[in-house]
Amino acid sequence: MAFGSDEVTTVATIGVLGFVAVRLATGLRYSASGAGRATLAEVWRGVRWRHVWPVPLVLAVIVALAGALVTVPGLGWGWWSAIGGEGNPVGGSTAQTTGTVWEWLIPLCFVTMLLPALPLFALAEERLFRTGAEHWSPSRRLLKCLQFGLVHALIGIPIGVALALAAGGAYFMGVYLRTFRRTHDPRQATFESTRAHTVYNVTILVLVALAAVLTALGW
Repeated sequence: MAFGSDEVTTVATIGVLGFVAVRLATGLRYSASGAGRATLAEVWRGVRWRHVWPVPLVLAVIVALAGALVTVPGLGWGWWSAIGGEGNPVGGSTAQTTGTVWEWLIPLCFVTMLLPALPLFALAEERLFRTGAEHWSPSRRLLKCLQFGLVHALIGIPIGVALALAAGGAYFMGVYLRTFRRTHDPRQATFESTRAHTVYNVTILVLVALAAVLTALGW
């Protein structure tokens, strides 16, 4: 039996959403464990105003860069949007569910699973892209920031937006290095950049949720 392009797209979308759901469920399950709760508590207890006020500035830089980069031919492409998705697969929004109950139910379920484990996902990225940066050359630090941005292209966001996210990586790198210079402790530096990363991610989720509500209300 032959499948048309619409059927292939639908199957691909279901596969992506299923994979994301499994990943989120895994993070949620770990966040409920003893080790997960201890890590979450350590991250949230240390959040201060210094982690909050830079976020609007960082987001403004990223939005400006992304807006410019996606106009470059080829940089506006992302595989998630190519199969009908919208934004980030973690958001669960896709043209396949438009006009159905799944249009809001899938994003709601995904965000509900993501929020409790958000610091854990941030910590995993900080360990991968920041821990040990005190020993790196400036060129390697820059490369790590670019890698941090581009890895988001692997999860489906447009290439230009992924490149712009390197600015976020540079901000987290700065937080890590500044903390290491003060404490000489890579673990403390990693948790400090994780706090900055977590507040940044929470801010984005709040903005996305607000935009979704306003859209649903027709504003």
